[in-house]
Amino acid sequence: MRKLLFFTILLLPIYTLSQSRLVDQRISLKNGRSFTIKIAEGYEMIPAMEGLKRVRFFAKAPDGRIFVTDMYNLADNTRGTVYILDGWNAETGKFSKLIPYLTKLRNPNSVQFYRDANGQEWFYLAETHQLTRRKFTLGETKPTDTKPEVLATFPDYGLSYKYGGWHLTRTISFSPDGRLYVSVGSSCNSCVEKEKIRASIISMNPDGTDQREFAKGLRNAVGLRAIGKYVFATNQGSDHLGMQKPDETFYALKEGADYGWPYCHSSNGKIFADPKIKRSSGCTNVTAPYAFFPSRSSALGFDYFDDADADPLVKNAFLVSLHGSTDKNMGHGYKVVIMRKGEKLQDLITGFLQNGKVMGRPCDIMKLDANSFLLTDDFTGIVYVVRKKG
Repeated sequence: MRKLLFFTILLLPIYTLSQSRLVDQRISLKNGRSFTIKIAEGYEMIPAMEGLKRVRFFAKAPDGRIFVTDMYNLADNTRGTVYILDGWNAETGKFSKLIPYLTKLRNPNSVQFYRDANGQEWFYLAETHQLTRRKFTLGETKPTDTKPEVLATFPDYGLSYKYGGWHLTRTISFSPDGRLYVSVGSSCNSCVEKEKIRASIISMNPDGTDQREFAKGLRNAVGLRAIGKYVFATNQGSDHLGMQKPDETFYALKEGADYGWPYCHSSNGKIFADPKIKRSSGCTNVTAPYAFFPSRSSALGFDYFDDADADPLVKNAFLVSLHGSTDKNMGHGYKVVIMRKGEKLQDLITGFLQNGKVMGRPCDIMKLDANSFLLTDDFTGIVYVVRKKG
């Protein structure tokens, strides 16, 4: 278990131990496509599994296998799949097996595992409309428990952007004390919500009881991970304030906190009132972000590298996927960055956008060991392994 002592230090500025120098690496895919990325010197990125569609977030099962979600595409939200990545070969950096575990799902974005006090393993699945759990048996390739429990339901208005089609993903994470956290995005770009659960993070017991709001005012907290005694989240800002604001933000969440949306936003790490949607209480009590990223860079998945033998480049740092702006002309994001509180962002991998052409869109990061991690690309349907050479 990660030491809680470190997280007292974590909230203080940390001085960079190393600077990244980016070098070219050619990526060759099975379909004959190839392109060149720039990656920190001494690291390599390998296509570990190809042939998926809109591959999203990882979870490690109690038997050591890697599960990953696939939302299929943006036009059909009923063909999602949860896959098992199996047959890992550390020498080649590739998985040999892609096993469909659950199919015909409604935008599956996130899964998690949990062992209860009686030793029973559980599999949790977050879809747009509901959060479910079912008993999990080690080694199974299909659910042996065919009657999942519905723990919570969420607003779901399909793919229509008229109302509710924005922000279809739900992300889940367990804290070490067994509390389950769920992020639910807003229904719109900028509006006063009709449903309280929107633009918030809720928490509950593993069996779904004691559901309550944990934090609010988060427009779309897609990245969510409990680490030690903190719950961290990435959050995507509104799109109506120009090309350079608001920030995409990163928070060490506090229970009961209001992070401001739609009334307030962050710009260069400082809090400002929205020019269109106002409230009498203003923005005085809105918490500033732990860190921030360029506007519309779409910060998504992340992980934290605190191992004693981690490479100085990433040690005591978060690695964050910047999925990239929908407007390719902005050019924000399309990279993986190294982030430490109070320090300038460093690039770890770039080159997913080249001359206006999208080569990939980084989505989730899951640490494998001190100096390697898995990375999803939901644009090309590829799972990469990124690791230090040698």
